[in-house]
Order: sequence, then structure tokens, then C-alpha cells
Amino acid sequence: MTSTEPASLENLRVLCQNDDYIIVDKHWDIRIDSKMWYEKHTVQGQLRHRFPQLADPDTYYGFRFCHQLDFSTSGALCVALNKAAAGRAYRCFKDRTVTKAYLSLVRGWVEEETQTLNFSIGKNSSEGRTHMMCIEGTEGCENPKPCQTELTVLEYGTYDGDPVTKVLLQPLTGRTHQLRVHCSAVGHPIVGDFTYSLGVDDTPYRMMLHAHLLHIPLEPQPLLVSAGDPFLPTVDPKWLPQRSLRTLEATVEALLEQKAEERRKSREEEERQKEERRKGRRGQRREEESEEQRRQCQEWLSEWAGD
Repeated sequence: MTSTEPASLENLRVLCQNDDYIIVDKHWDIRIDSKMWYEKHTVQGQLRHRFPQLADPDTYYGFRFCHQLDFSTSGALCVALNKAAAGRAYRCFKDRTVTKAYLSLVRGWVEEETQTLNFSIGKNSSEGRTHMMCIEGTEGCENPKPCQTELTVLEYGTYDGDPVTKVLLQPLTGRTHQLRVHCSAVGHPIVGDFTYSLGVDDTPYRMMLHAHLLHIPLEPQPLLVSAGDPFLPTVDPKWLPQRSLRTLEATVEALLEQKAEERRKSREEEERQKEERRKGRRGQRREEESEEQRRQCQEWLSEWAGD
């Protein structure tokens, strides 16, 4: 979304639509769905308002959301329009073949330009923080699971006079609040993250986290969408870039090329393993045939000796 206006039923931006899927640019500070009668502004409500004919009466919310985005996070969100399409997309997410990349403004200047954030994340059981996640080793952290995030610095600048860094974040795992917790863990919390700043960072009009890229490798036609860049001075003049290290376009292109190469190698390895299994079965059949031939030969020799 290239606007600082709050969400409404009417301002749903559609990035891609076909017979099986709709991908929308989710607004910041709006829930995907809700069972609370008073929450009228949800993505589900926006979809019903724009596409009432596509709502599925067999589902509680009318639409099948293929994945989740936090209330405060904006960007690309995939919605399946039928059960079969939902199943195909779900398998891609389950097999971790989906590529997602998020844009963010984080506090401070990140010194290491490319890095892997590797912190296990669990639920926070501390009083007053049960709605939060936390990294392994902190007080009250329950059931931590391994999580990895790739971070790439794009630009350095200031937000409302304070130093910030514009980064591209690629989650390699899919834990709740993963990007927010990882950025906070390395001392660079996301600008406007009210929850993980413990209520301190409340000046920005939104949390600066946006699902920029979504690639779902469906067959025969993959889904690839970009939800643009909302963190521009023309949208929010408080953000002032000062030094650019790399462009968003080149960084995303390199990421997609890397993922395509990984998928190619994975397919080659699968074919190699299939061929080895086929060779193994042929060898086993030949061995079984040789045993049968030896048995028949022995019978013939026995019959000949008897004659």
C-alpha cells in the first residue's frame, strides 16, 4: 500500500487473480479474519465486500487463507478460491518451497550487510507477555524451535531524525513473529513495533514490516507477485534515505535466481535417486532370475544323472 490512510472495506488492493487464487496487498493494522462481531474491518470482510460471489459457504470465513500475516504487517497475502487450490498451495508451504521476502525499516544502522539470524524461538510464558514470542534462553521461553532469517541491508538513513536501516528479510522457517523477534534479538527492532518495544515505539503511524515478495511454485504455473515498496519518502517523509548499498530490484532478482537454481538441483537429485532405485530393482530382478536359472539347471542335471 502506498498510503498512510487506515484500512477500510473499500481499499482492498488486488495484486493477482485467477480461477483458483486471489493475492491481495494486505493493509497494515488489519486482521485477516475475526470471530468478533465488532471487528468489521478484516481482509475477509474486504473480500466479501469486493467479491461476494466468490465466498464459499462451506467455510467459516468464506475464503481460504493459504498463510498468515500479523495484524501489523502489510503485503502479499494468498487466498485460495476452492478446496483443491488451497491443498496445492498448502503443500508448497508445508514443503518449504515457497519464497517470501519482507521489506522493513529497523532501528539503528546494521553493520553486517548480509547475515543469517539463527535463534530458536518459543512462546513467552511470562506474566503479561503470553501474546509474545521469545528467543531460547530468555526467562519464560517455552518449546523453542530452530528458526533462521536471512537479512540483507539495502539502505541506511533516518526516520524522524533517528538512525534506521532498510533491510530485506527472508524467513527460512515460519515461526510466529519470527522476523520481529529476530530483529529485536540482534538489537535492531522493527520501527513502530509497539509489542516488542514493550510499548515504547509508538510514534510511527505503523509497524514498518511489509511482505514484498511471494513466490509459490505451483504446477504448471507458479504464482509470483510483488507488493511494491511502501517505505519511500514520497509516502512517509519521515523516512530519509542517506546511503544505498544495493537496489531492491537487483536483490530480489538475485534471490529468485538462487531459489530457481536450488529447485533445479533438487529436481536433479530426485531424478538421480529415482534412477538408482530403478537400477536397484532391475539388479534385484536379474539376481532372482539367476537363482531360478540355477535351480532349473540343477533339476536338469539331476534328471540327466538319473537317466
